[in-house]
Amino acid sequence: MSRPLRLISLVVVVLLLAAAALLFSNLRKLEVTDWRLLFHAATGRGGPVAEDATVQHRLRVPAGWSITLYADALPMARFLRATSGGDLLLSQPRAGRILLLARDADGDGHPDARRTLLDGLDRPHGVDIAGDWLYVAEGSAIGRVGFDSATGRLTGEYHHILTGLPSGGNHWSRTVRMGPDGWLYVTLGSSCNACEEEHAWRASMLRLRPDGSDVQHHASGLRNSVGFDWAPWSGELYATDNGRDLLGDDFPPCELNRIVAGGFYGWPYVNGDGVPDPQFGTANPAKNALAIAPVHGFRAHTAPLGIVFVRNPDHVARLGHAALVALHGSWNRSTPDGYAVVLLQWQPDGTIRESNFLTGFESGGDIIGRPVDIAEAPDGTLYVSDDYAGAIYRITRQPAGNTTPLSVAPHPQQYGADPLDGIDAADIVAAQASGAALWQRFACADCHVPGQAIGNKLDTLHQRYDVAALADYFLFPTAPMPAFPLDTAERRALAIWLLARTQPAEAPAGGLHPEP
Repeated sequence: MSRPLRLISLVVVVLLLAAAALLFSNLRKLEVTDWRLLFHAATGRGGPVAEDATVQHRLRVPAGWSITLYADALPMARFLRATSGGDLLLSQPRAGRILLLARDADGDGHPDARRTLLDGLDRPHGVDIAGDWLYVAEGSAIGRVGFDSATGRLTGEYHHILTGLPSGGNHWSRTVRMGPDGWLYVTLGSSCNACEEEHAWRASMLRLRPDGSDVQHHASGLRNSVGFDWAPWSGELYATDNGRDLLGDDFPPCELNRIVAGGFYGWPYVNGDGVPDPQFGTANPAKNALAIAPVHGFRAHTAPLGIVFVRNPDHVARLGHAALVALHGSWNRSTPDGYAVVLLQWQPDGTIRESNFLTGFESGGDIIGRPVDIAEAPDGTLYVSDDYAGAIYRITRQPAGNTTPLSVAPHPQQYGADPLDGIDAADIVAAQASGAALWQRFACADCHVPGQAIGNKLDTLHQRYDVAALADYFLFPTAPMPAFPLDTAERRALAIWLLARTQPAEAPAGGLHPEP
C-alpha cells in the first residue's frame, strides 16, 4: 500500500471510530463495567465456560433450594418456555434457532436430548406456547407453528402472522406472550438510547389476535421492556424496563411497570418517578404529565430482563404473591451491579419488596454469568438462562440447608496476533475501496471527530476480534452507534478494512464503543 493511501486510510479509521465522542460531548463520562461483556454482547463470542460443581462455590440460592447446571454449551441462551410435557424451549437469536431440551427422564440432572425445532429465523427471541401453537418473536416478524407440547413435536409448517415490525438500531429483541385474555402481546425496544422515535411501534407494547389480525398499540414510552407476565392473583400485566444510559452510575432507575391499555410510561421525556429527562424533558410537556410512574424501581443499569410470577402451589405457599426477575447486569457502570435473579414480593399494603434469590455471578468485579430469563415448569422446577456463560441452571426445592453451589469459570475468547491470517491479499485490497465507499455513503464524517476517543483502545483490537466477530458487531451495534444497512459482504469488508489498520505497528488512538 502506498504511503499516501495508508495515511488517508488511517485518518478515515480514526474518524470512524471516534464518532461517539461528539454525541457524548455534553454528557458525563461513560463508565464501563467490563469490556469483555461488551465484546460478548456485541458478537456472541468470548463468554466464560460453564462447569458443573467446580471447586469454587459461586452461585447461591436461599436455604431450602438447590441449584445445578442443567445444560451448557448454549451460546447466546436467551428466552425460555417450559412445556406441559416437561421439555424446555430455548431461543438462540444469533444462531437463528429455537431449541428443545428434552425433559430429564433418566434423572441424571441434564436434558435427555437437544433438538432444533426451528432454524434459519431472524434473531428469534421471545417464545410462547398457547393451545396447539408455538409462537416466536423474530426481529421483524411474529410467527407461529403447530406444536404438540406432550411430544415436543411440530405439527405443521412455520409461518408469519405479522410482518413489518420496525428493525434496525439498538434493542433488536422482540418478546411475545399469550395473555389470559386470549390476545398476543409483543414488546419492541427503542432504536436508540434516548430519542424521539419515527416509528410509533418502537419502545412500546402491541396487542393482536392469535392469527396476527387487529394489531393494537397497547402501551408506549417503554424504552426496552424485554420481559412481562401477568400476576395470577389479579390478572394485572407487569413489564420490566431498562432505563436509559449516560446519566451517571446511579440514575435513572430501571423499572417495573404495571401496564394498562393506552398507558404512557415516560421514555424519552421522563425517567423514573416523573423526573424530566435532561435531553428531552422539555420537548413535550403534555407527555410529561401523562407519564405513569413505575410500581417498583431497580437500581440503575441492573438491566431487568425476564420476569415470571410463581404459580406452583408449593412456591406460592412459601413465597406468597411473588415474581422472579433476571437482572442481566450493568455494562456501563464504574462498579458492577445486577447479575442476579431477584425475588419481588407484593406486600399487603401494595408495596413491593425486593430481595436476592440467585447470586454469585459477580464477585469483586469477576463476572461469570448474566441471567436473562426464568421459566417455571409444571412440577415447580425453575430454570434460568445465562447468555454470557451459554448455560441453563436448574433450581429446585430441597430440605432447608441442602444447597448445592455451582461455579462457572471464566474462559474468555482470545484471538491471534493476526486476525487476517488466511484471508487472500486481494480481499484485503478490495476492502480498502469498499470501506472508503461506505464512509462516504453513510456520511460518517458528520459525527466522527479526529483526536477524540471513547471506548476500548484500538491497539488491542486484533486480540479481541477476528473478521467474523467484528462483522457481527456491525450487525448488532450498541448505542450510540446505529445499525447501518450493510449486507454480509459489506460488513465483512469493513471488518477487514478496520483490522488491517489496527495491527500493533499502526493502531491509531481511539476506540470502538460496543454495547451489550
